[in-house]
Amino acid sequence: MPQSAEKVLDHAPLFREPEYRQMLAEKKANFECPHPDQVVADQNDFTKTWEYREKNLGREALVVNPAKACQPLGAVFAAAGFEQTMSFVHGSQGCVAYYRSHLSRHFKEPSSAVSSSMTEDAAVFGGLKNMVDGLANTYKLYDPKMIAVSTTCMAEVIGDDLHGFIENAKNEGSVPHDFDVPFAHTPAFVGSHVDGYDGMIKGILENFWKGNERKEVAQAINIIPGFDGFCVGNNRELKRLLDMMGVSYIFIQDASDQFDTPSDGTYRMYDGGTKIEDLKTALNAEATLSLQHYNTRKTLEYCKEVGQVTASFHYPLGVQATDEFLMKVSEITGKEIPP
Repeated sequence: MPQSAEKVLDHAPLFREPEYRQMLAEKKANFECPHPDQVVADQNDFTKTWEYREKNLGREALVVNPAKACQPLGAVFAAAGFEQTMSFVHGSQGCVAYYRSHLSRHFKEPSSAVSSSMTEDAAVFGGLKNMVDGLANTYKLYDPKMIAVSTTCMAEVIGDDLHGFIENAKNEGSVPHDFDVPFAHTPAFVGSHVDGYDGMIKGILENFWKGNERKEVAQAINIIPGFDGFCVGNNRELKRLLDMMGVSYIFIQDASDQFDTPSDGTYRMYDGGTKIEDLKTALNAEATLSLQHYNTRKTLEYCKEVGQVTASFHYPLGVQATDEFLMKVSEITGKEIPP
């Protein structure tokens, strides 16, 4: 069934169409060398027996293949949570199309990101020219307040230095010298999207905090939500709870508005996000709390280095986890938890 502007189907209903069912059945029969249906049925029956139960529960070790994506996806998502910020991925154009497609399909909202469009010549000679031209085009075409730079495999394999490239681009006049271009090296062949998220958040905080004097504001806290595919609802509920407690807080990386723009016929490339001025103020907070520990390991280390108290959770999902989070907030801020 061909796609058309009048009838665009997502992958799940699309693959249920008769044409796809036939194609997948032929692929299974001719190319996948499957076991006969009876063998599959017998194995299914075996999993319901007492013998299988004893073997299954008797295991002492388990290897799990986790659902994970590559680092730049996390960096692109992280950048989407800041005021008028364009994500710039130094690498091939096809990679960036994947990150945009992944986020757009999940949130059912446009996901903006640009690429330095590295090709074969850049892979041999380096991508400096791509960076110089790309930052200039991004600054002029999309009017961002900040450009957050990450990398793909190609840029990392050939060893492109983001700090040096960005400085050279500023010297070439691509963007003003005082324009904020935080960056994070995000090699896709190590770690996963949570590491890319962590690297980009740390890079953005360093961009605004490094070299500045910290003047601690007691009982003020920063909240880092982590790579949350349900941030549209979760972030708003978390802010509602904190507001009820009367807590002074800054939400670092808030993509709830960016991925939930109104259906009023007006396209918004940027919407919501943590304000640049709030990022600068966040240095003075007494504590930084991460709602997803493994998404923010390096970031929390950096927050400790600047003198902040840190704490992390495995996300406040459910009564027990929500209680744990709110009690920690109450402990740090001195605010009571209302009934």
